[in-house]
Amino acid sequence: MHNAILVENVGKRFRRYHAEKPITIMEAALKGFQRVKPLEELWALRGISFEVAAGEMIGVIGHNGAGKSTLLQLLGKVAHPNEGRIKMRGRVGALLDLGAGFHGDLTGRENVFVTAIVAGLPRREVARRFHQIVDFAELERFIDNPVRTYSTGMMMRLAFSVAVHTDPQILLVDEFLSVGDLSFQAKCLNRITEMKENGCAIVLVSHDVNQVERLCDRALWLKHGTIFAYGEPILVAGQYTMEMRSQTQQRTPQQPPKLTRSGIELRVNENRFGSQDVEISDVRLKPNLIIESGDSLCVEVDYQTHQRLDSAIFSVTISQENGAQFLDVNTADMGIPYVQLQAQGTIKLTLERLDLVGGKYFVNVGIYRQDWSYAYDFHWHIYPLTVESKLTSKGILSPPMRWEVEISNVNAISNRLL
Repeated sequence: MHNAILVENVGKRFRRYHAEKPITIMEAALKGFQRVKPLEELWALRGISFEVAAGEMIGVIGHNGAGKSTLLQLLGKVAHPNEGRIKMRGRVGALLDLGAGFHGDLTGRENVFVTAIVAGLPRREVARRFHQIVDFAELERFIDNPVRTYSTGMMMRLAFSVAVHTDPQILLVDEFLSVGDLSFQAKCLNRITEMKENGCAIVLVSHDVNQVERLCDRALWLKHGTIFAYGEPILVAGQYTMEMRSQTQQRTPQQPPKLTRSGIELRVNENRFGSQDVEISDVRLKPNLIIESGDSLCVEVDYQTHQRLDSAIFSVTISQENGAQFLDVNTADMGIPYVQLQAQGTIKLTLERLDLVGGKYFVNVGIYRQDWSYAYDFHWHIYPLTVESKLTSKGILSPPMRWEVEISNVNAISNRLL
């Protein structure tokens, strides 16, 4: 199978200029031409080489500032490399910046036509696919409204729908699942899987290592603008996760045990990890610490911080004593990309029903930096949860169920003859 994307020794350089750089020749003459020269050169990417075959999906991971978005901009020809070369075969569909190709004063209908035509579809073909695009985006009621009146989620749905309906041979995606409800996320994943099976080469930038493990054929870890690891997703994602945990442990300050408001003892680097720039002051499980399988469960997390933070990620997992995880959810995956933190507050996760088999579990709670680079505070195996069930199962789930036995007419007649 041929390569749809070939990247060879690519580098991208940016220049940093004086804050009072002259704009005109007259200003330069008065203030001095010295300020016209760049103060320094910064390499956002250096020595990047990889390839993506048709029908293959590669996941790009790394902390903020690692060069992930710059790489996508180079692949999408929004920017050009200073060294190396990039070869692309086929029509490119890109979701680099949410709704960047939309004009706010145009309606959704008009933006669909403009964006799809720019992507390479003839107007007649756009008209033929228009209803498919709108149906996929679930925006029938709003398609004739100006895009400036759309919410972020509505813009994302429309941008994604246009991109995947223009038959791209190459799809570039920058955190497309960070906004939107769960049902639309599932629809996006199904569509991307179909495109991949039909030979589309996909480059996905994501902070979600679990997403990269599930969806991608290979993973590329960028660190300070260079390739730190490249290969099997489970191995690369595992290394990335281990480094994140290591950074969390390094940032965890040494201090004596501390009690939560409920009286539970927190011990640093035993059941508590994190920089503690934000602290989890208490966690409550409602309605009780003992529930029936299938009951609802609410996890209330109190936090406090000494500084205002514009964004953080809250995470809740459910595991057993041996560390096996049965639930792993976070605010980013649930369509809440930015949680602003004040001096103190509470965030709640409500599980409408928890169909786990009977047993003893722990609810683990964490607050992370927006780029997942380390935890502000993470409590591990502190909050016990007992699930009781009347049914026995060898699996991990105990959903509502029933058996039905039907006897065909032929068997019934045979039984009567006997």
